[in-house]
Amino acid sequence: MDVNKLESFILERIKKTRIPSLSIAIVKNNEIVYMRGFGFRDIDKGLPATPNTIYGIGSITKSFTALAILKLVEQGKLDLHDPIDKYVPLDIRPFNEPIRVHHLLTHSSGIPALAYAEAFIRGSLGLDKIWLPLVTPEDIISFMRDVEEWVEAKPGNKFFYLNEGYVLLGYIVSKVSGMKYEDFVRKYILCPLEMNRTYFYSTEVERDSDVATPYIIDKDGKHIPSKFPYGITADGGLLSNTVDMSKYIIMYLNRGEYKDRVVIGKEYIELMERKYIEVPWKLFGDEGYGYGLMVTEKFLGRKLVQHSGSVLVYTAYMGYLPSDKIGVIVLANASGYPLSTIGIYALTLALGRDPEKELEFLRKEHIIESLEGVYETYKGTHRYIVKRQGDFLVLHYKNRYLESTTILVPEEINEDYARFFTLYNGRKMWAEFYRRDGKTILIFERYKLVKRADITS
Repeated sequence: MDVNKLESFILERIKKTRIPSLSIAIVKNNEIVYMRGFGFRDIDKGLPATPNTIYGIGSITKSFTALAILKLVEQGKLDLHDPIDKYVPLDIRPFNEPIRVHHLLTHSSGIPALAYAEAFIRGSLGLDKIWLPLVTPEDIISFMRDVEEWVEAKPGNKFFYLNEGYVLLGYIVSKVSGMKYEDFVRKYILCPLEMNRTYFYSTEVERDSDVATPYIIDKDGKHIPSKFPYGITADGGLLSNTVDMSKYIIMYLNRGEYKDRVVIGKEYIELMERKYIEVPWKLFGDEGYGYGLMVTEKFLGRKLVQHSGSVLVYTAYMGYLPSDKIGVIVLANASGYPLSTIGIYALTLALGRDPEKELEFLRKEHIIESLEGVYETYKGTHRYIVKRQGDFLVLHYKNRYLESTTILVPEEINEDYARFFTLYNGRKMWAEFYRRDGKTILIFERYKLVKRADITS
């Protein structure tokens, strides 16, 4: 694997997006073959990130919850097709059909996202006036009492990513096992995997000496120290590190085994990795959701199993290739760049392939970034600043009194020609970029503009 290429890519990305720190580990054939921390786990104290640095893993926690449910199935205490009202005191029957455990696992209950997690996190971090102190699964159940009027589809028919559904699954784990959800996960998953520095509680984290400070990056790029939004755990509450998470990935690659221990039977891992329902976002074209995991079978001709996580101040990505026994975990202490891109980049390199040539989405990202800059008309009579914003370009104009912003949506992206569109007075308008004689030219509305400088100039 070209480690230099990977490290250059990571450093370039965290520099551009101002992520304070990032830790990564790559596993192959039951061992960690690469691990490193980049940047500051604590900026004020000048402390570097390490592979052992603790971060929140966000929604990757859902795979632990799914695994816990399947462990109960393996123990004969639960059936995946049980209606949830057998365990949860909640009367919800979308279109008069029961929601089953399977539907919660696959986000196919028919209930659109209720945004409890978004409100809870923003409120806890002081980012919003909304205050939603839902501390326990019972609070979530109360919050969901009137949800039947919110349903949009029959169970099993449509994907709606539902954090609340995984909170209910954690509640089911507790009710069926007779143990706290956190204790069940620790006993049946964390302890057998020797994940001794993976935590649910603030008291555990506070005793650890290698924890990344969570940061908010404001609109001016300033790093604001924040905190982890402790609260509900089954949908996104775990904190871990790349070394522990590597053990977790190895268990999946070994079909439920770690060292000489069987965490769960092979058939249950394979159940988790099936595509049960199509998801609305697609990078490779065939993505579907399994049990707490997302699956595509079109990653360089291979099956890629993955999941991302975010609690705004921590982000995470886990991905692995069962056929090649390769996996990656990436953790960071801020939002700003999709860690899935870094993880997929690393997996591509681990296969001995060139991400810059083989990953179409990355090629487009590079082209869009190259179009950023200051553009001027004939003799500098008019000026736009063009800047990337996610998957779009933003055309910005400003004078002493007025300011305007135009969103450009990509339609055709090539090395020498790119076409975007926007809407103006209800009409579609094109913005065309092309390269000629070493110059980047923009044709927009009535203007021809030439890129004169980078936006940092």
